[in-house]
Amino acid sequence: MFIPAPEQTMAAQDDEVPLNAIRAFVTVAREGSVTRAATTLGTTQSSVSRYLSVLRDYLGADLMERRGRRSDLTEFGRLFANAVSEPLETVGFTAKRMRRRAGAGTNRIVVRTSLSTFAFSLLIPNLQAFSSEAGGVIVDVVSSLSPPTSSDDFDVLITRDLSVTEPADSWEIYNEELVCVGPPNLVAGRELSIVRSTPILNITSRPDILPTWLRAMNLSPTDIREGARYDHNYLALPAVTTGKCFLVAPEIIVSDLVRGGALQIIPGSRAPSGMQYRAYAVDRSAHPEIARSFCRWLARLCKKVALAQAA
Repeated sequence: MFIPAPEQTMAAQDDEVPLNAIRAFVTVAREGSVTRAATTLGTTQSSVSRYLSVLRDYLGADLMERRGRRSDLTEFGRLFANAVSEPLETVGFTAKRMRRRAGAGTNRIVVRTSLSTFAFSLLIPNLQAFSSEAGGVIVDVVSSLSPPTSSDDFDVLITRDLSVTEPADSWEIYNEELVCVGPPNLVAGRELSIVRSTPILNITSRPDILPTWLRAMNLSPTDIREGARYDHNYLALPAVTTGKCFLVAPEIIVSDLVRGGALQIIPGSRAPSGMQYRAYAVDRSAHPEIARSFCRWLARLCKKVALAQAA
């Protein structure tokens, strides 16, 4: 809500920046008229005109000029509007995002991840456990490979390869281990040498995995048969469980299928990838405590899975 124009005038006289007057002027510049700006701001035309007068006196330059029946921005007014419009919007957006308030939606967070197969195979199947533990919290999950920005709407980021430049608490949740898996009828009783004669699927979203694993196994690309290509591991999982092929993948995403007997790890095929999964709870979250609680829960879940893998 705007403060009365007399207080704005006093602020200008005291050399304080008249922020409400600047907001009114930016709205006039955007809407193209005082009338439309007054409607947008929920105030009167005369009030907007007073704010323009306050800002003109503060800056010592005309912002608007009459041209017949209409008013246009002066060159100074245009330059000032261009300079302050984006920062003003950023201030408003940031204030709304960081506002701590009760009400609808306080029991809901958005989790963004660049790890779609991790979300598919481990995170989402276990979300009900977190929801029950946290009193019915609803967790929205979205996936994106794009670097996050401060204008993106999320509370938690789970990633392996993206960075967060804004203030956030972070957790190390998993040091990635790679394994080569296949259906039990192909793997049972066989040694690592079987990978030389059976196709290995290629995951285009993780071009680093196969070369890293081959180096760890002292193999070269010419030592193996390259199989079909898939964009993501979650698309390849049905292929490897039902086909005559192998898949080199993070152990954490195939652990349930291995425990269930749908896949089997080739003996001696485990190797670290050097990649680390992290969870970030951003400070601007409207629900920071829930976001941090979620990250702590996820770290415990991944630790539990890693211990089961090592057993």
